[in-house]
Amino acid sequence: MPPPEAWFSGWLRWLVVAVFDRDAPLAHQVDYRLMANTFVTLFWRRGILEETIDWLLAHGYEVVRWDASGWMTEDDLHRDFAQALDFPAYYGRNLDALNDCLDDVASGDYGVSSEATGLVLVLIGYDRFAARCPEVAQRVLDIIARNARSAILVGHRMFCLVQSDDPGIVFQSVGATAVAWNDAEWLDANRRVR
Repeated sequence: MPPPEAWFSGWLRWLVVAVFDRDAPLAHQVDYRLMANTFVTLFWRRGILEETIDWLLAHGYEVVRWDASGWMTEDDLHRDFAQALDFPAYYGRNLDALNDCLDDVASGDYGVSSEATGLVLVLIGYDRFAARCPEVAQRVLDIIARNARSAILVGHRMFCLVQSDDPGIVFQSVGATAVAWNDAEWLDANRRVR
């Protein structure tokens, strides 16, 4: 009999695929490629990000975007997340409370239409916020990734697109997976100014 970890890993792979149409060519779907290895994907060029967002919108995703470049403190992040995702009035405006509320969003309690294909959180200019509040910026991505994984387990799609004006930005693993660059910019040479 396989060890429990092997069973869980196989079951999780089946569940992720089950959330998508089994008959669709998954390798060519933008959303599948974004979630296949990580729930947090980096973008440098805004044009590539906008093309991705356009595809997601055309396929029924609800997209919530924030201009993180203007966040000076953690309080700014909490204010904007609470407003955009319709967090309850009792939201504590700290990272533990953010985790709790994103868990509710991942479960479909609020923050996303039940008619949407899924929820995409887009953080623009996140490198600037990460420079100001590096620990908070890292933890926020981890919270999003963990809750996105929980969303998949209950049949919901949720993931995050992070735009950085710094093509060399690196984050630690989030939700026990790496923060990866998108398909068009994963090669370092594709993130150089020409």
